[in-house]
Amino acid sequence: MIGKLLAGIIVVTALAAGAAVYYLQVYAFYEEMAPSGPGDVQLTARATGTPEPLAHSDFRAIDATSSPIRYRACFHAAEDPAGMAGRYMPYQDAVPLTAPGWFGCFDAREIGDAIGAGRARAFLGTANIRYGIDRIVAIHDDGRGWAWNQINRCGKIVFEGKPAPDDCPPAPEGY
Repeated sequence: MIGKLLAGIIVVTALAAGAAVYYLQVYAFYEEMAPSGPGDVQLTARATGTPEPLAHSDFRAIDATSSPIRYRACFHAAEDPAGMAGRYMPYQDAVPLTAPGWFGCFDAREIGDAIGAGRARAFLGTANIRYGIDRIVAIHDDGRGWAWNQINRCGKIVFEGKPAPDDCPPAPEGY
């Protein structure tokens, strides 16, 4: 009888812990961000190498302070992405990261497929928005747009505990 009671306690505790971990990963740390204006979406200009605001509408975003790569945003671009290609820096190896299911406008698989098929273009939003993290912006041919943060080459090397390569900015203290 005591064995069944202990087994029951272990099962209930495991289920509660699993539910808590799920809640913490999917809901607890994310916050919806209110649109703050034209600077919500920026693309890095080829000519200057600096980010410039992109005209957009219907901006929605989530972020979390628990990780620099939890940022996700959705919007509609006011400009055709084909026209942007000559003015803004493309981003190679753009890999959208999954968003929580409740943030329905950001479907990483759909975005990745669209980029791979050439129906969407990926641009550098802001390089090193935080050390080793780039903001990527993808614009679909139909005007839908998405943004997310992605670890860049320098960040990947430094976050693995290796020294920054010569062509990377020096890592801040504590990295």
